[in-house]
Parts: sequence; C-alpha cells; structure tokens
Amino acid sequence: MMNLEQIILAIPAILLAISVHEYGHAYVAYKLGDPTPKYQGRLSLNPLAHLDPLGTIMLLLFRVGWARPVMINSQYFKNKKQGTILVSLAGPLANMITAWIFYNLVSVFGNYMLGSGTGQSLLMFLFINVQMNLGLAAFNLIPIPPLDGSHILAGLLPRRLAFQYAKFAPYGPFVLIALLILGGTRYLINPIFNVLFRILDGLSF
Repeated sequence: MMNLEQIILAIPAILLAISVHEYGHAYVAYKLGDPTPKYQGRLSLNPLAHLDPLGTIMLLLFRVGWARPVMINSQYFKNKKQGTILVSLAGPLANMITAWIFYNLVSVFGNYMLGSGTGQSLLMFLFINVQMNLGLAAFNLIPIPPLDGSHILAGLLPRRLAFQYAKFAPYGPFVLIALLILGGTRYLINPIFNVLFRILDGLSF
C-alpha cells in the first residue's frame, strides 16, 4: 500500500503514463493514414484528452487501470491487419520508451540523489514513473479484449482462429473485471512485467 508521499508522486506519473500510451496509439494511426485521432483531439500529450476517470482511479489504487481508448478506422490503412498490430503495439512501446528514459535517469543520477530528502523524493518519483509505465504496458499486453494484446494476437492468428477468437471479444471486459476483483490479473501481468523489465534493463546504460 502506498503512503501519502507515494500517492502524491504517483498522480503526475500516472497522468504521464496514460498520456504517452494513448498518444502513441494516436500518432501511429495518424501516420498510417487514419485522420480519426486528429479529428478527436487525441494527437496530444494533454492528459485531459485521454483520461477515463474510473480507469485513472483504478491505476492509482491498484496500479492496474486504463484510459479512454483512441478510436481508429483501419479502413484507412494500406494493410489493415498490419496497421492494427502496429497501432496496438504503439501504446505499450511508448510506455517502454518513457520507462527507459526514467530508468536511465535513475542509473546516471541516482547516487547523487540519496544525500537529501528532496533528492530521495525525486528518486522515488523516477522509480514510480518506471513502475507505472511498465505496469501500464504489461497490463495492456494481456491478450484479453479490449486490451492492446488482444488486437495484436488477433492480427497474428490465422484467419480461422482469429474469427473464433473474435467471438470471445464481448466477454473480455467481464473476464477482466472478474480477474481484477479476484486478484488474478497479477498472475498475468507479473510475467509480462518481468520480461519488459529485463528488456528495459538490457537496453539501458
């Protein structure tokens, strides 16, 4: 359970993680030819353009949450399947890049921050940003609809299996809610989080 200082520091970290995640989706979709995100004002790092109130509260309290999804129209993509996969990957990748930046700030400046209370708070803020971004990326890579991982998996499956998988989509949110209530999401998130962290650590200074 986070203390008051951690909660205060987590709020801007959450807003940043959500913003870069949704901006990543919007930017890649726009670059692939879909103007929908631009028309909806989603080509922005302003958190107000992306916040889902309930998802933000869940992320703050349980470190598992969501933002308002970026709407796309895959008909604009030259390759519909490939474009959908790239857009779906873009959000978690944006979080990975953000986590990489904060992780390297810790690696380079961490030792200099330990000598004062202010420095220790700043170091904690950097760590929280790493955790929030990796956590948001890991959660969204779970292959349960409507998370990004489900769109990636659907795009990689053969057509027949993708069609069968699509039948599961309407039940996905209920499965996620049940997992959240029962605490089962950690069994799905933790392995993904650990893999992402190893990748992050391997690519860092």
